[in-house]
Amino acid sequence: MAAVSLSVSTVKPLGDRVFVKVSASEEKTAGGLYLPDTAKEKPQVGEVVALGAGKRNDDGSRQELEVKVGDKVLYSKYAGTDVKLGTDEYVLLSEKDILAIVA
Repeated sequence: MAAVSLSVSTVKPLGDRVFVKVSASEEKTAGGLYLPDTAKEKPQVGEVVALGAGKRNDDGSRQELEVKVGDKVLYSKYAGTDVKLGTDEYVLLSEKDILAIVA
């Protein structure tokens, strides 16, 4: 999937969407070998930087999201939409694609 490049200063997710800043991928293996760019896997950990208002219930109320800004999260490998703002990489996810909050 191609990354979307935006030249804006603010991104506000809608509904139950979460905007996550992608953590840097590993530069070398546990054995000390350096990985070329083609061998690096897409990271699955990032920090939540923006939240939507929450999922709308049948009665019209909003269901609060379980994550908050600043949480470090683990998300599904092929989930979301890759977004590039300047030199930083982000992913826009649905809350259901977040697997865990990591410490």
